[in-house]
Amino acid sequence: MGKDGSVGFLTTRLNDFVNWGRKNSLWPLPFGTSCCGIEMMATLCADYDMSRFGAEVVRFSPRQSDLLIVAGIINLKMAPVLKTVYDQMSDPKFVMSFGACASSGGIFNVYSVLQGIDTMIPVDVYVPGCPPAPEGVLHALLQLQDQVARGETHSQRRIAALKGHCVNV
Repeated sequence: MGKDGSVGFLTTRLNDFVNWGRKNSLWPLPFGTSCCGIEMMATLCADYDMSRFGAEVVRFSPRQSDLLIVAGIINLKMAPVLKTVYDQMSDPKFVMSFGACASSGGIFNVYSVLQGIDTMIPVDVYVPGCPPAPEGVLHALLQLQDQVARGETHSQRRIAALKGHCVNV
C-alpha cells in the first residue's frame, strides 16, 4: 500500500485484460486482389498511419497474423485459397471485408466472382465503398477493436461456445 493509502494493483477479469491486449495489437494479413489493395496500402502510409491504432505489424504469413483484411474481387478460383489462408490463421482470428467487391461481389454479378466473402468465411467488419476511403478503413478498425474488447467477434464467440461459457453463438 502507498503512503496515501491507495492500493498499488488493479483488479479485473483475466478475459478483459487479454481482450484489451488483443484489441491494441492486431496483426493484419493483407489479401489485396485489385484496386482496393491500393487504398489499403494508402491506409498503411504516413498520411493515415494505421499503426497509431495498434495494427502496425503487417504480416504476410497467416500463422503470424490475427486480422485478415480481404480487399478486392475474389474469383471462384481464388475462394478456396482464401479459405485455406483463413484456416491457417490461429484463433482468435478476425476478418475485415474491404470494399464492395469483397463484401457483395460489387458490380460484377457474374458466375466467376464470389458474391461476398461471407459465403466462405465469417466476417466481423465490412468497409463499404468502391474503393473505400482510408478514413472508412480506420473507422472499421476502431469498430473491430471495440468488438474484440467486448469479446463479440465470430471467433471469440465460437471459442467461448466451445468452452461452454457462452450460449449465444
